Amino acid sequence: MTSTGISGAHVDTGTPPTVGSSPKVCSSYVVGWILASAGALGLAASLILTVEKFQLLADPSYRPSCSINPVLSCGSVMSSSQASIFGFPNSILGVVAFTVLLTTGIVTLTAANALPQWYWRCIVIGLFAGAVLVHWLIFQSLYRIQALCPYCMVVWVVTMTALWYATLHLATRRPASSSRTLKNVVALGARNHSLVPTIWVLSVMSLILNAFWDYWSTLV
Repeated sequence: MTSTGISGAHVDTGTPPTVGSSPKVCSSYVVGWILASAGALGLAASLILTVEKFQLLADPSYRPSCSINPVLSCGSVMSSSQASIFGFPNSILGVVAFTVLLTTGIVTLTAANALPQWYWRCIVIGLFAGAVLVHWLIFQSLYRIQALCPYCMVVWVVTMTALWYATLHLATRRPASSSRTLKNVVALGARNHSLVPTIWVLSVMSLILNAFWDYWSTLV
């Protein structure tokens, strides 16, 4: 992006020109708060899961704080092979990833200069990878382990929320030469920004309701 100085010369500011002004929901301030909040919640949940996992390893009879009933049972999830797919607790990945996300949110809120485009691409790619893992774990929890971990569900929600808003933020930072179709899609997403996360949450809730209906029906 270039600007005209006092002498009339064009100065490179290092920021790509964007399409008009970004919608408020895609602004650095709003996205910074969303990522910082998502990072803080995800980090807290990951730290609790990590501590509880090690306590369970040290004492197999230990009952995790989020083991509430046969369905909401962190112990069943933590004891499964799916909880350590890389040979160590999945929650350790969360501690690292959400620390990065929290830091990104804080920097976005406080830094005088916007984070570079390549950094936002890396954040979106990382969150997308996290979303793939989240959906695999949702399937495993509902149809293989047949138990839910409340702290894990916090991680599911904040990962998908962060991915959606980080993607919107990145899309609004694209060069002004972007196609009109892309501009319209981004504008539509920004105007209805809460629709996608809401549909996703309701879809997961319906899957949970269906998968554990035999148990839920006994509570009515």
